[in-house]
Amino acid sequence: MFVSTFEKQLDSKRRIVVPQEFRALASGPFDGIFCFPSIEADCIEGGGKALFDRYLGVIEELDFGDPLRSALETSILGGLAKLSFDPAGRVTLPENLCDLFGLTDNVVVVGLGDRFQIWEREAFQAHRAAQRELAREGLAQMRGAQRAARAGAGA
Repeated sequence: MFVSTFEKQLDSKRRIVVPQEFRALASGPFDGIFCFPSIEADCIEGGGKALFDRYLGVIEELDFGDPLRSALETSILGGLAKLSFDPAGRVTLPENLCDLFGLTDNVVVVGLGDRFQIWEREAFQAHRAAQRELAREGLAQMRGAQRAARAGAGA
C-alpha cells in the first residue's frame, strides 16, 4: 500500500524523487508510474499498473458511448502519462500537469492505499484540513448510527 506523506522538491526540469517505498510498490511491466489529473481533487493521481488496471476495469464496465465512460476515458486515459524512473529514482512530471495544478517547487506526495497524489504544498494543507474535518464528522455519524443500531437491537 502507498502510505504516508512526503514533502518533495521539484527541480528546474520538473523532476521529483519518488519515495523508495512507492517505487517498490509501483513495480510492473515497466520501471515507472502512471499519472493523470485526479478526478476527485486538484492534484496529480498516480500509481502502478494495478491502479491503471482498476480504472480500466471501471471504464470497461460501462457501455460504449455512455457519457460517464466517455468522461472517464477523457479524464484518465486521455490525461495519462507513463513516467519512467531514472537511475536516481526520479520521474519528470509533464509540464501540462504541473501547470494545471500549480506545481512549481515544493510538492507533497500523499499515499492513499492503492494510489498516491501529488499536490502543491499549500493546496494540500487546505485539502488535508478539510478532509480531517470531514473524517471527524463522518466518524461521529457512523458511531452514532452504530450506537442507535445496538440500542434498537437490545430493545
